[in-house]
Amino acid sequence: MSTVTLDKEENWEQDILNRLAFASLNEQRRARRWRIFFLFLTFAYLFLIFLAVAEPDWQLSGESIVTSDKHTAIVEIKGIISSETEASADQVISNLRDAFEHKKTAGVIIRINSPGGSPVQAGYINDEIVRLREKYPEIPLYAVATDICASGGYYIAAAADEIYADKASIVGSIGVLMSSFGFVGAMEKMGIERRLLTAGENKGFLDPFSPSQEKDIDHIKTALDNIHAQFIEVVKNGRGDRLKDTDTSQVFSGLVWTGEQAIKLGLVDGLGSSSYVAREIIKVEKLKDFTTTPNYFDQFAKQMGTSAAESMQLLFNSTIK
Repeated sequence: MSTVTLDKEENWEQDILNRLAFASLNEQRRARRWRIFFLFLTFAYLFLIFLAVAEPDWQLSGESIVTSDKHTAIVEIKGIISSETEASADQVISNLRDAFEHKKTAGVIIRINSPGGSPVQAGYINDEIVRLREKYPEIPLYAVATDICASGGYYIAAAADEIYADKASIVGSIGVLMSSFGFVGAMEKMGIERRLLTAGENKGFLDPFSPSQEKDIDHIKTALDNIHAQFIEVVKNGRGDRLKDTDTSQVFSGLVWTGEQAIKLGLVDGLGSSSYVAREIIKVEKLKDFTTTPNYFDQFAKQMGTSAAESMQLLFNSTIK
């Protein structure tokens, strides 16, 4: 009886040892597989970093695959032209410089879909285009209007060698505007009294809560006329003899036209898309997009940082009080 008992105890202990050994072996195999997996990911990550740093001559763009051959560079200008948007001068100019400096660029297309915006931002971009065309005379630059190329958008396009559009594109709006509201009548009805204190005779001019004055309106019209004259000069310098009927007020009146109508006025050189211009005008069909996409993580971090700073400031102010 005792012998049987000892054999059972030895078998039980041996079974436990075997299970522990197999469990340890399986754990080692799993760990090895995970090490191989993460090692592969690390090499893949380092390889992608190498490609980004080395700036390879191939890239999957929005319209075609660019290989080591020459390409047509694309720079997008979309939406309102402002220092706070994707179509800011800093962003667009940076993209244009990258496009012109690339050794494989045969030509540059600015693809515009913008109703306009800041004349200052548009002026910065126009000036940079003029500079880049002088620095790289062998690289042509064309503007292509998509849905709309108006006001500040056309201000930029005027610097291009040629402008192309779709027959239904909206083009033009060569003018300047400033809009506001007046609340004087509403305040009178509601019994609200406006108390405006200023240091400087004209500091409160065009205040929407005070009655408008003719001298204030005349002054701001003078400023708008001056900016309008700058706009007209830029368009004339860019378009030259291609403009029609410049002696009349129509072309520079702020009106818009379709792409088809704009050709007759000399505001557009022909009908065509960016692909058409690359293929038929630049003669290099392959496209490479130099438009940088916004880094939403950086924007989120910046906003979070601003919010945190404001919260700390509020906390500090409440503590001081």
